Amino acid sequence: MPNTRSARKRVRQAERNRLRNQMYKSRIKTAIRRLEEALAGGDPQAIDAALRRALSAIDRAAVRGAIHPNTAARKKSRLMRRLKAAS
Repeated sequence: MPNTRSARKRVRQAERNRLRNQMYKSRIKTAIRRLEEALAGGDPQAIDAALRRALSAIDRAAVRGAIHPNTAARKKSRLMRRLKAAS
């Protein structure tokens, strides 16, 4: 239990930031799952759109600090390898 005003404020900020980071990470997972579904479907336009959404979600999360930039690069690299293997 925080004792000072500043500690109470940090608890509030940490919870707000945790929820925001959770939202960005969830968006990444959803975008990657939709890309995998598009790859399974085989429609090139759907794959292209899903890929752009996934890369955008990953980049946005990295810029906002929800994930580390190296984590973003690794996820994007793995997506591109999966895309190349499927085509």
